[in-house]
Amino acid sequence: MFKLIKNFSKKEWILVFISFILIISQVWLDLKMPDYMSEITKLVQTEGSKMSDIITNGFYMLLCALGSLMLAMIVGYFVANLSSSFSMKVRKKLFTKVEDLSIHEIKMFKPDSLITRTTNDITQVEMLIGMGLQLLIKAPITAIWAITKILNKSIEWSIITAVAVIILLFVIGFLMIIVMPKFKIVQKLTDKINGVTRENLTGIRVVRAFNAEKYQEEKFKEVNDSLTNQQLFNQKAFAVMSPIMYLVMNCLTLCIYFVGSYLIRDAMVSDKIALFGDMVVFSSYAMQVIMSFLMLAMIFMMVPRASVSATRINEVLETDISVEDGKITEDVTDEIGTVEFRNVSFKYPDAEEYLLKDISFKASRGDTVAFIGSTGSGKSTLINLVPRFYDATEGEVLVDGVNVREYKQEFLYNKLGYVPQKAVMFNGTIKSNVSYGKSKNEKTMDIIKDAIRVAQAQEFVLKTDDKYDTHIAQGGTNISGGQKQRLAIARAIAREPEIYIFDDSFSALDYKTDAVLRAELKKYTKDSTSLIVAQRIGTIMNADKILVLDNGECVGMGTHKELLKNCEVYKQIALSQLSKEELESE
Repeated sequence: MFKLIKNFSKKEWILVFISFILIISQVWLDLKMPDYMSEITKLVQTEGSKMSDIITNGFYMLLCALGSLMLAMIVGYFVANLSSSFSMKVRKKLFTKVEDLSIHEIKMFKPDSLITRTTNDITQVEMLIGMGLQLLIKAPITAIWAITKILNKSIEWSIITAVAVIILLFVIGFLMIIVMPKFKIVQKLTDKINGVTRENLTGIRVVRAFNAEKYQEEKFKEVNDSLTNQQLFNQKAFAVMSPIMYLVMNCLTLCIYFVGSYLIRDAMVSDKIALFGDMVVFSSYAMQVIMSFLMLAMIFMMVPRASVSATRINEVLETDISVEDGKITEDVTDEIGTVEFRNVSFKYPDAEEYLLKDISFKASRGDTVAFIGSTGSGKSTLINLVPRFYDATEGEVLVDGVNVREYKQEFLYNKLGYVPQKAVMFNGTIKSNVSYGKSKNEKTMDIIKDAIRVAQAQEFVLKTDDKYDTHIAQGGTNISGGQKQRLAIARAIAREPEIYIFDDSFSALDYKTDAVLRAELKKYTKDSTSLIVAQRIGTIMNADKILVLDNGECVGMGTHKELLKNCEVYKQIALSQLSKEELESE
């Protein structure tokens, strides 16, 4: 929690200090009122008292109450600003951190957990600052100040108050021991319920197609019931606190007046009025002490959950980023559009076996290099090392003759046009999706139209009512898989990069569209390097160089014709897709 508070700026610390002073002033006004009440009590019971004196003391009491109210409003305004500003900064910092995390770290936390930490967890901490900061300052000051005022009044009343305080502390401590560990479970269950909900929404078509609504409902019900039962336990535990607090408070008042009645009865006549005034004052101060502990109890109800939330937020903020940013922000060699792998081996951080083993090749400017192999052979992993979604475990990956680790990531990404295996569409329009992101060149409307034309998406785009301004739903759920892939390809083309990376990006296209698109792409990107992962032989047979992967090893490298003669793995893949006669004709 204290680590997060370090996010306060100098200006905000000044507001905290001002709030601290104002709260002390508010406490002073609150504790001053019983003094005036005591004076009024004495004046009422003393013969010959002037009405003007009673009214004057009453007026001072009213001024204290109004002053306390005004100070409370000002402090509330300051603290609301503090908590809102704090949550804004921490949420921004957390979101930025998540964007900097590598794929491995994101998988380690899981997306649903990261969403909960960015929303629910920060809200819990914000609530503690918004409400708890005032109470945390006010409660102990009020308690200590009130206790100092009543200590010299009566030993009997002081003992009664001390017993009441001890009972309250025992109850609060006992509940904290029971409930504190449960809040960690609540946050984990919140992650789970977000995960199940997210899974259900993203897979809604499959759920309906397989009549799995009942199964999903049961799955959700199981997690939801667990969360509900855990929350009920926590709330029931804390519900015990309120009646105990009020019982102790009322019993304390009763005991003070009960003991006071005996003290007044046995006192001298001349001391009875003073003793009665002291009893009224003591009762008021004792209530202030108990109210202070009530405020502390409210804080203790928020602190456990906020503490767990703060720990979860810090877990993300303190995570070491495995893919560290380099420093190079300009071209330092004469090479343009070259990609080279030098004895590259790779294994995932939590794996024991290597997924890629000793891969070496070089792609020069204008070359098309393709990768093919069976499922799980490491094709996508290999090309994901170029944009540094992961870093090579051994060896070097070079772009334009420089190790990709040395580039500032923003500069490296500006050299690349990446089309993922699963086309990603964002909520917006066709134009906003194609022009998405920042690049070194300005994306004019002519460039966007050209990119859509080359990607063979122009036909279906122009058929829509709003053309380039047609709405695209999040995830592209209102367009087909082939249309999504073509728009994703157009997005990469619009960047006009040095290097294109196509991660099995033609799989949803029919053979005719695939062939026309590749022909147009070859003409449009003749001065750029293309790295293509594909399953179809037809997609890659015209590549300048083809790498055949098998179990993470390069078992063949060459042109289509060379591999048919020299690589048995490639020949088997080719014969599984095309007949011998078709291959010979090719």
